[in-house]
Amino acid sequence: MKTQQTKIFRGIRWQVMISFLLCLLCHSVSAQIHYSIYEEIPKGSSIGNLANDLGINTRDISLRKLRIVSRSSEKYFSVNLVNGYVNVADRIDRETLCEAAEECFLTFDAVIENPLNIYHVRVDIKDINDNPPRFTKEEIELKINEYSSPGVRFEVQNAEDLDIGINSQLKYKLSENKHFVLGEKTSTDGRTFPELVLETSLDREMQSKLELTITAYDGGNPVQTGETLIKITVIDWNDNYPIFTQEVYKVSISENIPLNSTVLIVKANDKDLSSNAQIAYSFSTSTKNVLRMFAINPENGEITTKATVDYEKAKNFNISVQAKDGGGLVSHAKVLLEIIDENDNIPEISVTSITTTISEDSPPGTVVALIEAHDLDSGENGEVDCQITGVVPFKLLSSSGNFYRIITTSNLDREINSHYNITIQATDNGFPQLSCKKTIKVDISDVNDNSPVFGKSIYVAYVPENNQAGASIYSIQALDNDAEENAKLVYFIIDNDAKEFPSSLPISINPVTGVIYAQQSFDYEKEREFIIQVLAKDNGSPSLNSSTTVNICVIDQNDNSPKILYPSPDDDGSAVYEMVPFSSQQGSLVTKVVAVDADSGHNAWLSYHFLQETSHFLIDQFTGEVRTSHALQEKDVFRHRVGVIVKDNGSPTRSATVMLNLVVADNYQHGLPELSNQSKKSETQTNIQIYLVIAIALISFLFMLTVISAIISKYRESKSSTSFSSISTYPPMDPRFISTFNNGTLPLPYSYDVCVTLDPSERDFSFLKPHHNVPVESLIDADDSGIGNEDSKETTHTADIVQVGY
Repeated sequence: MKTQQTKIFRGIRWQVMISFLLCLLCHSVSAQIHYSIYEEIPKGSSIGNLANDLGINTRDISLRKLRIVSRSSEKYFSVNLVNGYVNVADRIDRETLCEAAEECFLTFDAVIENPLNIYHVRVDIKDINDNPPRFTKEEIELKINEYSSPGVRFEVQNAEDLDIGINSQLKYKLSENKHFVLGEKTSTDGRTFPELVLETSLDREMQSKLELTITAYDGGNPVQTGETLIKITVIDWNDNYPIFTQEVYKVSISENIPLNSTVLIVKANDKDLSSNAQIAYSFSTSTKNVLRMFAINPENGEITTKATVDYEKAKNFNISVQAKDGGGLVSHAKVLLEIIDENDNIPEISVTSITTTISEDSPPGTVVALIEAHDLDSGENGEVDCQITGVVPFKLLSSSGNFYRIITTSNLDREINSHYNITIQATDNGFPQLSCKKTIKVDISDVNDNSPVFGKSIYVAYVPENNQAGASIYSIQALDNDAEENAKLVYFIIDNDAKEFPSSLPISINPVTGVIYAQQSFDYEKEREFIIQVLAKDNGSPSLNSSTTVNICVIDQNDNSPKILYPSPDDDGSAVYEMVPFSSQQGSLVTKVVAVDADSGHNAWLSYHFLQETSHFLIDQFTGEVRTSHALQEKDVFRHRVGVIVKDNGSPTRSATVMLNLVVADNYQHGLPELSNQSKKSETQTNIQIYLVIAIALISFLFMLTVISAIISKYRESKSSTSFSSISTYPPMDPRFISTFNNGTLPLPYSYDVCVTLDPSERDFSFLKPHHNVPVESLIDADDSGIGNEDSKETTHTADIVQVGY
């Protein structure tokens, strides 16, 4: 078997080579390229060199994009882009493609570009003997009257071979028997039907049943065979055949006819009687497509549809019908069924070639895509017109056949439209008209045709002074309408000559984000404004740029305390002495505190206040002028120490203080002793203030203890003559003290002499005996301790004598 197949394929190979030579001869005189192959040729077999036939050099195949375009044939063929050969891609069965048609071929279009050309290729499919003869039924039952005379012919079912030509020419052979020989009957259409010819009369009593085998041989090489079993039942005599009213019936129906619709009613008559005249109708064809599409009523011969009829699948049917009477006699008729096309197929649009992205600087006339419009219908129903719907800068140009090119009609701008949806509508010429739409998306690629744009020509940024070095102070952005790399921006700080500033500049910028940073802390009092030029440069080729100006203003912060210019304080914070005449009236100007602040604005607004309340003087909050609050008198305190604080208006508030030494005297000589004592005390003033606070606290405690002791002493006066302290009264008493302290329980006035040590290491108090001759006028206030007397050199230092009257 393998040897026979090898011989067959060798024969096919020689026939294919001969067909190639014929195709080359045909190609020289015809615009269509022809190839011829045998069916069932192995996959991968070459059927011809398409590149050579088109005159394309093999090196240019890929460059010119050689390809096969077909709605139905591209599954069977493929083109080798290396050598240009057309190869078989799938099994090719002639009987599946064309059934019993004499001509069988596949067509496709060969498309090449640069320049664009389309060539029509036809591939003829030749038959090989790959189908054996087949009988419709594997068993045939015949009933033959025993009285049948020798020479009577009984037509039996013929075999059918799906091949064509000599491969379908059948011969029949009957198995050996003693009653029948094989005969043949040729119909008007040239087909041969086998017949059983009775050679020897039948005897039902001798043999009531016979089984014969008919073998069909085709004319192919090697020969294919098929057989059927004939079962003969011998009955009484039946001498009349059914006769059809027509040997050939012709009828036309529209495609998409409803299911179970009547196509045709065939009729046959039999002159016999009884069961011999009862006719049964059936199909005598073995074609599966017919049996799948149609059915016949065995009683009345009505042929109906049992599946949807589609013109695009089969344009006509050749149906064999047989009428068989009750005696087993059979006659045949032919039904030729033509299908009429209806406009039932919507046009289709297929994209053969497309450029999904084109540059925005593409000139008008640039080819975007190649499309094909096709309709499975025929005639006017299959004629298709295409057009682009909507307003887009594209149009269709008709190419060969049903091919169209989509080209640009004007200049493109990606910044206006980054892509286009091109909608193509295909409409056929049938009735009613059918149409379809297909949308192709075309992206527009960017070119660097837009410079960066800043939102403002001048930006103003405000930065507080004393800012943190390295912190961001402002952000600046430019926009570029281009895309991707063309829109990526880099920022620089430049000078007037468009040169990049060195890194030593106190201002820097992030080249990617445009964030501006301070390289150092700013001082408003030294530098109040920076003006820089910022350049934005895109990443396109060639690169485009633009610049803007950024004014960086330093905002003042309250970082400077007020500075007192007058009176100029000493190292200990005290100012010089100011003389206040006794004759000063209310509102007299004593002195003026003058201060300045290095800050500006609200931070430099100054106000003047006393540190502590004083009833003798007033200070102007805004000018710093110190004036008397009332007319001075001799009884007023001789020396005044007044603290002045100067505050600014910043947040937080800063301040400075100065101590004013005001001496009430008519002239300089009058105030000189007080000033002399003050200069001596200035060296130990700081320590004395601390000691005085401690002394006052101890004196208060000691006073309470003394009062309690005095009460106890008075109570025990009759019992004891010695007391811990002496209480003496001063007959001469200043009325001022009486009015002030007249709220106790003891008789007034009383005087207590307390001695306070000034040595921090000695914390004892000494109660001294009263001095009855000490005048009230010689008593001094707490601020005048009397330090500097000659008596201070004694071992026990005597402090100021404080009079407390009750």
